[in-house]
Amino acid sequence: MAFLNMELQTWAFTFGILGNIISLMVFLSPLPTFYRVYRKKSTEGFQSTPYVVTLFSCMLWIFYALLKSGAELLVTINGVGCVIETVYLGMYLVYAPKAARVLTAKMLLGLNVGVFGLVALVTMVLSNGGLRVHVLGWICVSVALSVFAAPLSIMRQVIRTKSVEFMPISLSFFLVLSAVIWFAYGALKKDVFVAAPNVLGFVFGVAQMALYMAYRNKKPAAAAVGMVEEVKLPAEHASKEVAAAVAHEGSRASCGAEVHPIDIDTLTLPVVEVHDPQIVVVIDVDVEPATTCTAAAAAGADGVASVVDGPGVPTAPEQPAMIKPDMAIAVEA
Repeated sequence: MAFLNMELQTWAFTFGILGNIISLMVFLSPLPTFYRVYRKKSTEGFQSTPYVVTLFSCMLWIFYALLKSGAELLVTINGVGCVIETVYLGMYLVYAPKAARVLTAKMLLGLNVGVFGLVALVTMVLSNGGLRVHVLGWICVSVALSVFAAPLSIMRQVIRTKSVEFMPISLSFFLVLSAVIWFAYGALKKDVFVAAPNVLGFVFGVAQMALYMAYRNKKPAAAAVGMVEEVKLPAEHASKEVAAAVAHEGSRASCGAEVHPIDIDTLTLPVVEVHDPQIVVVIDVDVEPATTCTAAAAAGADGVASVVDGPGVPTAPEQPAMIKPDMAIAVEA
């Protein structure tokens, strides 16, 4: 009997070591996310709630393991988890917007300081002996169940969008493996508080993997996509697009050979300093309106100015400009 008990303890220790290794990999899984936060100096809308809750869970499990004898492996992995989650939250507080920082600070003070302090006070003052361990154990189970149930929102998003972008298979696989190993550890140690929540963790992990296999080749539903990506054109391409649009607008306007009348009373001519004196002559002409687009195009962009080579000697364009009645012509003299 003693030999069998020793064998069970050996297997429990082995599963505990494996559980530490796999749980460490689960704790380190958000590293790419926080490397992205560090590189871009922005949290980009990531939420801090999972990390606050995970830190709270690690603190409770450390407290439970310190009260219960023979649970040193729970202390080691949850102690490492507290350090990792604290680093994550520190980076979040550095790079998050002010509103997100304030919310995260409130959650840390309320949950990790206030609620944990209340739990410690209740278990240490109102309970004693084995009852203290049982009370704290059931509190740990309830928190662990809430942590395991957190992926339900992601599973619902996968079903709605038919996309597994936000549910990587690697994380689901390690969660299932971790649940199996810690269940075995709890069963060998005859610790129901460690074994029980990992049953639900195993069920949710298998469900996530099944969803991944079902939707991995599905195209995301277009109607379910809630975000519209902003497409930015390169500067050179954008300038070409604008130039083409302006040219098209100009050709469309000039094709009608329209020249708008100038109101002499309200016209304000710019004052330009020149070396040679110039005289501006305003002439009222009575010419038939243009009827063809070709004549208007040949007249130039202005459609109203004649070019002169010398004083008083105008040089006519290849084709005469078609000008509407009552138009003003500026002639250099």
